[in-house]
Amino acid sequence: MTSTRRAFVIMPFGRKKLADGTEIDCDAIYTELLAPAIKAANLTPHRADADWRAGSIHADMFQDLLLAEFVVADLTMDNPNVWYEIGVRHALRSGGTVLTYAMRERLPFDLAGQRMHRYTLRDGRLDPDSVERERQGLTSAIEATLGAWRGRRASPVFQQLPSLQEPDWKTLKVGDTNELWEALEDWQNRIDVAHRKERPGDILVLAEETPNSVLELEALREAAKALLELRRPLYALAIAQRALAVDPDDLKARQLEGVALGRAGRHADARQALQRLSADHKDGETLSILARTLKDEWTEAWKAHPQRQADPGGAARDTAPSLQAAANAYLDAFRAEPANHYPGINALSLGKLWEHVTGRKSRMPLDQMAAGVSWCVAVEVEKAKNYWSLASRAELALVENRKDDAIDDYAEAAALAAAARDRFALDSMLQQLRILGTLGFRPEIVPEASRAIERADQQLDNLVGPRAASPSHVVLFSGHMIDDPAVRGPGKAKQARFPASKVAAAVAAIRARLDKLGAGKGDLGVCGGASGGDLLFAEACLERGMRLELRLARPEPQFLAESVTFADPDHRWEQGFLDAKAHANTTLLVMQDELGPGPKDVSVHDRCNRWMLYSALSQGLLKVSFVALWNGEKGDGPGGTQHMTNLVRTLTGRQPEIIDPGSL
Repeated sequence: MTSTRRAFVIMPFGRKKLADGTEIDCDAIYTELLAPAIKAANLTPHRADADWRAGSIHADMFQDLLLAEFVVADLTMDNPNVWYEIGVRHALRSGGTVLTYAMRERLPFDLAGQRMHRYTLRDGRLDPDSVERERQGLTSAIEATLGAWRGRRASPVFQQLPSLQEPDWKTLKVGDTNELWEALEDWQNRIDVAHRKERPGDILVLAEETPNSVLELEALREAAKALLELRRPLYALAIAQRALAVDPDDLKARQLEGVALGRAGRHADARQALQRLSADHKDGETLSILARTLKDEWTEAWKAHPQRQADPGGAARDTAPSLQAAANAYLDAFRAEPANHYPGINALSLGKLWEHVTGRKSRMPLDQMAAGVSWCVAVEVEKAKNYWSLASRAELALVENRKDDAIDDYAEAAALAAAARDRFALDSMLQQLRILGTLGFRPEIVPEASRAIERADQQLDNLVGPRAASPSHVVLFSGHMIDDPAVRGPGKAKQARFPASKVAAAVAAIRARLDKLGAGKGDLGVCGGASGGDLLFAEACLERGMRLELRLARPEPQFLAESVTFADPDHRWEQGFLDAKAHANTTLLVMQDELGPGPKDVSVHDRCNRWMLYSALSQGLLKVSFVALWNGEKGDGPGGTQHMTNLVRTLTGRQPEIIDPGSL
């Protein structure tokens, strides 16, 4: 697989002469020394002369100097452009640079502290006796620099200015969009589409395909945030921790880790992680996330109270100290960032709720808080009349018992959320109102506000279709295609694997496995749509009333030719595919349509296996079973049944139900 990590090479192009008249073939140095050494370090080499196209080559060059994971600069010649470009890199990035040179004793003193690599030229050409050793040496220098990158300020500029910080790359986009930005923007659009379609499995695949490791941190944050909003906190936690592997000190990634821990019910871990973070960062966002964790702890304690069903108010009184702690934490966040209405409205709401359930006067300055929140929300609505600002204004009106204002703002906020296809926002509002309603807070407002949100949720169902009921059981299948008698069987190049004579026995075996697993009406089957095992499994699922997802690795015409009709003289498999596709319980998904083109050098079948597995697992590991029609041998290429079986074993620790066609 070609690495997405990019190394930008700074050097002259073509043939150039040194001061003593020696002619050097710079392109040969690149192709025979620099590029192979960079590839061996699992980076993709790139030179500015690859960017000859319309637009500003300077803009592209500046973007590469900013965004490239690594820079290798050849300073053999005193070329003004090369020296200028290495100066720009040193000003933009604190590390990730190796300097290489030949034909000189040493580099200037100003570059002290940089990792340097020397190579040998003989009559202007690479020395054949030394080139392999020097290529390996350059690879080692690159790997050592990458390994020591975090915290190592190797740039002379950053060494001399200890307080200097690397710029935020998002603020430095210049000129025409180059391929790095295009890749990130396309990837972000795909994440947004998967989020809107409520497909966490798609996001998990895309999270493995971040377009460039310099942009990887931003990309992983986006994926973790989307998974949180789709209520998949454990997957979000895994992605946030991948982001922290890129930069363990990244504030946003640490915040997402805290949120994910809390949403996963690991409140003690979340509180500990966020308290550590807030010791270093007393910003409103971090303190708000910590407060949300405390609020979730109170909610969990209240819901778990043994008297909650019979006496919810009494359960709330018994857990009121936890409620007060959450309110105080939100107040701390509001004080840290008084222009942010989010912690303010939460502090006010929880403070008023505490007064309601205890019948006592809060010591919190609720009147002052209400005035501050009112001002902040009014400013925010004036700037951007969006869901978040209107939802806060609605909650403020609810707290202050202004019925008409509250109902109007809840309805408008919910309508905006529905138009944006944002179920997370609707669910968040509705959950909050249900807690308040259960506790009898503002009974003349809460039921009507809840109905307004439910109407918006119905509107969203009309726009995108109702959300599918969560299946109680998911069965993922992978299996051999039917043998092509032209290439498999007696006297052929390949041994028989799943001949047509085994079809009836395979049908019975698949049905028996589904019976054993207890799969029935309303459960979900996931498979490809190839002739042989896939379509036999699909037919077995549909005949027992299961829902079915057919996930195709290629666009339908190409998929049919390669995987369905290649050995189908009587059109049995073609008709089976068309019948399964047309069934009311079937959803047909084409990978390229859902995820976009995959990375270069990654098999579509490998990618499709991960897509199917992640989509099944996103329903919940304990719900998922695995069935494979497999002879236990290595497949013809990447991404076959062996690959799926290994993925299942590696990622879940479980063994699939295996049907060996040779034993049928």
